[in-house]
Amino acid sequence: MPLRYPRPLQPGDRVGITSPSSGVPEELRERLAVAVRDVRARGYEVVTGRCMDGSGHISASAADRAAELTAMLTDPGIRAVVPPWGGESAIDLLPLLDWDRLRTAEPTWLVGYSDLSTVMTPLTLLTGTATVHGNNLMDTPYRAPEGLASWLDIVAAPPGHRFTQIPPERHRATGRDDYAEHPDVHTFTLDTPGRWTRLDGGGDVDVEGRLVGGCIEMLVNLAGTPYLDASAFARTHAPEGLLVYVEASGDDAFAICRNLHGMRLAGFFDAANAVLVGRTSAPDMASLTQRQAVLDALGPLNVPIVADVECGHVPPFLPLVNGARARVVHTSTRSELTQTLD
Repeated sequence: MPLRYPRPLQPGDRVGITSPSSGVPEELRERLAVAVRDVRARGYEVVTGRCMDGSGHISASAADRAAELTAMLTDPGIRAVVPPWGGESAIDLLPLLDWDRLRTAEPTWLVGYSDLSTVMTPLTLLTGTATVHGNNLMDTPYRAPEGLASWLDIVAAPPGHRFTQIPPERHRATGRDDYAEHPDVHTFTLDTPGRWTRLDGGGDVDVEGRLVGGCIEMLVNLAGTPYLDASAFARTHAPEGLLVYVEASGDDAFAICRNLHGMRLAGFFDAANAVLVGRTSAPDMASLTQRQAVLDALGPLNVPIVADVECGHVPPFLPLVNGARARVVHTSTRSELTQTLD
């Protein structure tokens, strides 16, 4: 069964902005305005929803957030939905979303990461609709380093488009830009060298499969539920197997180890041909590092495990399309990820 790819955006198309999890506080509204201007500079119209309140940890009630997200994703006049960022509790939307409408409507791009994994990954698994795990709207003004793409490039790509991303081998080790003080920042601070690392042993990696994954702290809460049935997705859409990617936001190594064990026991990695692990600044523990945590939980899979990929909370961002065919290559001299939108 083919994946459902939204049609590519063209100038004049509309992009919806809503906050399925956390809204935007007043002191960061100027950064939001800068991000909106960048989207408009591509020739798109921007439609901002009502669920944007940033005074608390959620932008509106669960019912209102679910209704607005469903409406935007099923509105044929809106071609992409890009939340400002993640948050903490998008999970409360899942039983309230109109999955039948989402499954039958013309597909619309949904873009984001972090807590948005809670919605995007189930959307791909349950409806076969491709989604973009990449920079959020508030990160959009940053210029992608050479070798990496922006979500704006991906949503405008034609069907069957193939693109290769190559890591810049530099990242930001500490801190983040202050959007309140510098709302118009457009340049990443990449102050530390670093390459992809194979955790499960030596040797070259050259593996293919369909991409599926997201943030560990969010997806673990769906493990064992119908919302995270990667095995069923693989049987329907990826008999060749999956490339599963995961990334840690901030939990310490003990928590990440437990979470990954639980996800493995629930079958999330059963169809994995390889696992990609995002670079993280989450804390190690005295007797267990983040890398050791991954290897402890996922080593029994006996598949290649490649860590320090730019697909998490450490800038810069390497966008991944949930559902895309992909090939990962990692050797002592070369690292790259090729995705095909078919």
